[in-house]
Amino acid sequence: MRINNLSYAFILFVFMFTVSCSEDIIQDELTGGLTGTVLSSEDNMPLSNVKITTNPSSSTAFTDDNGFFSLLNIAVDDYSVMAELEGYDTAFEGAAVIPDEIATVAFELDLSNTDNDPPTAPSLLLPLDGADDLESEVMFVWSASESDAEELTYDLELRNAFTNEIENYTIEQDTTFTVNDLDLGATYFWQVTVSDDDNSPVSSTISEFSTLAFPSNPFLFVKKEGDNSVIFSGDGAEDDGNSQVDVNLFQLTDDATNSFRPRKNNLAQRIAFLRTVGGSTHIFTMDLTGENVQQVTSSIPVSGFRQEELDFTWSPNGGRIIYPSFDKLYSINPDGSDITMIYQTTDGSFISEIDIQEFDADLLLLKTNNINGYNVRIFTARISTGLEEIVVLEGLAGAAGGVQISANGDRILYSRDTSNSENNQYRLFSSRLFIYDITTATSVELDTDVITGKNDLDPRFSPSEGNIIFTRVDNNAGAIPSIFLFELGGNNPEDDELFTNANMPDWE
Repeated sequence: MRINNLSYAFILFVFMFTVSCSEDIIQDELTGGLTGTVLSSEDNMPLSNVKITTNPSSSTAFTDDNGFFSLLNIAVDDYSVMAELEGYDTAFEGAAVIPDEIATVAFELDLSNTDNDPPTAPSLLLPLDGADDLESEVMFVWSASESDAEELTYDLELRNAFTNEIENYTIEQDTTFTVNDLDLGATYFWQVTVSDDDNSPVSSTISEFSTLAFPSNPFLFVKKEGDNSVIFSGDGAEDDGNSQVDVNLFQLTDDATNSFRPRKNNLAQRIAFLRTVGGSTHIFTMDLTGENVQQVTSSIPVSGFRQEELDFTWSPNGGRIIYPSFDKLYSINPDGSDITMIYQTTDGSFISEIDIQEFDADLLLLKTNNINGYNVRIFTARISTGLEEIVVLEGLAGAAGGVQISANGDRILYSRDTSNSENNQYRLFSSRLFIYDITTATSVELDTDVITGKNDLDPRFSPSEGNIIFTRVDNNAGAIPSIFLFELGGNNPEDDELFTNANMPDWE
């Protein structure tokens, strides 16, 4: 039968398509190789018949007369390689096998001391091999080794797989150890070596684990990094009112930008913050991970007395952002559209801080001041009418700020410099925290353990409103701030420090 050119081309096309599809479907397992040498540490001579095994398990190999071994066509993975020979201490090395490449390792085996039984290799218990999503604080647990010696010393070696940074910790007798401040989103390898001072040290296998790519931290705050402010998240507060310092620190903004005053909205699942752009201050938003940064304001920046004294707020439903520009208050969509002026002071005073009552989106809490930051007024006003309702503070000399209204609108939190000082450097001498009770129309100073010479600033209610976080800093210029936790109505006589070199806290 004769096949014309068109038919032949069609048959050839079908054949090539079928082969192509088959190649797309069938995928061989990725493999590589592992080779190495084993020498005696005594005379650097090759050792033969050394048993070579791996974890994860692959084929077993033995060294030849030149101390050489090879394991070919093994699965791509990170391996702990073990070398065993009678009369010598067992040794371990790590190796990463990558596709179509040959990894190499080298062993130097130490002669065993036969006078006393050496300790057995530690067995790694926690974290489990391959564990993931661990916090930055990890407890390591291993089994005790058997030995004739009365005292054993353990060396915990921890290696970051991404940076190759190695940390070593020496532990006497104990078989548990906790390491803090591990990098997030990283893979670690760990190994424990035991020594009895008589025999050669004996090492465990190598185990691995990974940390969370992103922690669910409840706190936001600002740290100074070089010349710029940088936004971080962190953890640390415990249910019993106690706290830990600098737990799970996670950097959200870049060191190259000056970013500050973070404000999270749980409904929007976004963090709004201020950033300097040229000579202006604008509002930006980002994901909870610090990604997808978007600029919100452009034509009308955030303006007023000192950028570090300015604050803004989300609307309760996360649909709008409210911010000040001198004597005016603006509302804008988070995507930067539909900017609207919603309030203006009657006397030309600057609006520096704003909050909105959670269950009454028409009620504003405002802090205003003059061009020098003084003549402070704290009051509530209606957006719909522009009329004031409750005056919390006015007619007192000195600085005040850090305003926040409780969810049901019955309490107002703020700070005030009780020294009543007014000076051209806007220096505060004795700032203290207050709660204004709307029902009784009275302000009460909170009994924190602040001492003379220190300022308490920027207070924020906890989500349950049972605690307050705030910034504490010495009242001299250039002092380094920290963030503290205060339990309202609690029996704890001391405030708990949460974060060092940090200010402008937020807790949602």
